Amino acid sequence: VAKKARTGDYEHTKEAFLEVFAKLRDECVSDPIVGTPPAFSVEWVTEMLNYNVPGGKLNRGMAVYDSLAAIKEELAEEDIFKANVLGWCIEWLQAFFLVADDIMDGSITRRGQPCWYKQSKVGLLAVNDGILLEAQIYRTIKKHLKGHPSYLEILELFHDVTFQTAHGQLLDVTTAPIGTVDLTKYTLDNYMMIVTYKTAYYSFYMPVACGMLLAGISDPAAYKVAEDILVEMGQYFQIQDDYLDAFGDPDTIGKVGTDIEDNKCSWLICTCLKEASDAQKETIKANYGKKDKECVVAIKQIYQEINVEERFKEYEAESYKKLVAAIDAQTVLPKAVFTSLLSKIYKRKK
Repeated sequence: VAKKARTGDYEHTKEAFLEVFAKLRDECVSDPIVGTPPAFSVEWVTEMLNYNVPGGKLNRGMAVYDSLAAIKEELAEEDIFKANVLGWCIEWLQAFFLVADDIMDGSITRRGQPCWYKQSKVGLLAVNDGILLEAQIYRTIKKHLKGHPSYLEILELFHDVTFQTAHGQLLDVTTAPIGTVDLTKYTLDNYMMIVTYKTAYYSFYMPVACGMLLAGISDPAAYKVAEDILVEMGQYFQIQDDYLDAFGDPDTIGKVGTDIEDNKCSWLICTCLKEASDAQKETIKANYGKKDKECVVAIKQIYQEINVEERFKEYEAESYKKLVAAIDAQTVLPKAVFTSLLSKIYKRKK
């Protein structure tokens, strides 16, 4: 349901959010540096941004406005616009990560179309496009938020979260290098460390922290409370993702899960290895990370034997209960800051 800002008739819909993208994209393209003759880059940058930035679910970007609206009763048009600018900066950051991620993983498709680096004219030029995407974030923030009381903190947040996410990606890629299956690294402790840094900070903490900074919240204790709750929510989200990869309906999710073939350090495989008998471990070792239908069937058989579906449902119920209790117990932020995010992901099917 679209939320309305209480000061006017702004409806926070995907369409309204996408209008801000068009404005920011045009600003990036009309940047004097991009447009300086010979302006070969204008067309390239336009296509690169259209291809990589707005194609996802946009949950992260749209959550900045939701967080600000939950904290502040009255929102001026300027507040709404700034929230959407920072929301798009998070989507730009996501695009930067995904362009790089796809090259590292050798992925073929992303969001239902060929990966950017797979375009015949692009190839490894995509590395430079990733760098451009990141640099555009800081030019956009400078243009629209320089002079805001939280300008420095906003910049620091983007730098910190970029570092955390890159570190998470490094942990992920070194835990499960392509072509090597080393199951000793597949522990739940390692897994939690990877998802905390790779997903939780930029997907959950960052949008809310942006909303808090725009609302003028400066108490470090409030950010600590938000971080603790939102990192845990991010972990729950990623574990759901892993579950849906194996047990979700491909038509609903929009893709066929490939975590088993891709040798992913997922919650399912870490949970299985913790509980598996020696014989089951041997089966996992022989079949995990192989692009062969028979091998995938063998792993899914182990998932059934260890009842990993039931274990996930227990984890989900426990995690939800814990999150609700933490949201109720804190008094520094309106509950809606957290419940609006939690309600979107609890028991999701895609």
